[in-house]
Amino acid sequence: MMARPVARFGAARESIVSGVTIVALVGVWLVVTMVFRVSPLILPSPKAMTDELGTLLSVGYAGKPLYLHVGKSLFRSFTGLVAGIALAVPIGLFMGYSRTVNAALVPIFGFFRPIPPIAFIPLMILWFGIGELSKILLIFAASFNYTVLNSAAGMRAVPEQLIRKGQNLGLTRWQLFSGVMLPAAMPHVFTGIKISTAVSWAIVVAAELIAAQEGLGFIIQDAGTFFRITDVFVGIIIVGLIGVTLEIVISLIERRTLHWQGK
Repeated sequence: MMARPVARFGAARESIVSGVTIVALVGVWLVVTMVFRVSPLILPSPKAMTDELGTLLSVGYAGKPLYLHVGKSLFRSFTGLVAGIALAVPIGLFMGYSRTVNAALVPIFGFFRPIPPIAFIPLMILWFGIGELSKILLIFAASFNYTVLNSAAGMRAVPEQLIRKGQNLGLTRWQLFSGVMLPAAMPHVFTGIKISTAVSWAIVVAAELIAAQEGLGFIIQDAGTFFRITDVFVGIIIVGLIGVTLEIVISLIERRTLHWQGK
């Protein structure tokens, strides 16, 4: 009975610590830009950033509203991410379930795993042009690789005694897979999804740095070209905030889905 209040107190304390850290960082930022008078070309002040964000919200960038740039980046990221996860999870679980399938596919994924996804940007542009398809396929490839490997690892990590207990209860192969092995593998699956989400968000920004006319990556690249350093920092901060938000949302979904963990 005491575990839940203690857990809530611990979560509240962690939130307070995180909030204090953010306030402290902003305070250091203020001191560096106001007291030491660091050049705005190196680090704009919080006031300059706030003013520029207000301008972007009201006027937009490059003749387009800020929400359009953000929405375009999110659309590209989510399209490739969802497609990659939808295909990777069943393939990864099947790899972990079947040693034959695993032996056949591991060399392929093992070859592509150490290659950074941005290395394929020139090829994607060459093969599919600078439109939406090349960016989405790049994100798809990155999210697919990370999710499939973690899903396979999750299925292989299912305790042997858990499988034997299910067999002793007379469960069919499908009942054993869906009722015992799949729930046990889900923490690894969600780990892969979280990694894929972070990677896909980073990849879409990197792709937009090279070939795009809208998106957060385009804002960062275009602003840097014309020495609009404040816009560069605003774009970077928006990217970071969205990334943190996505991670929090997925963690909440994981907690709701895997509600038995930690009990």
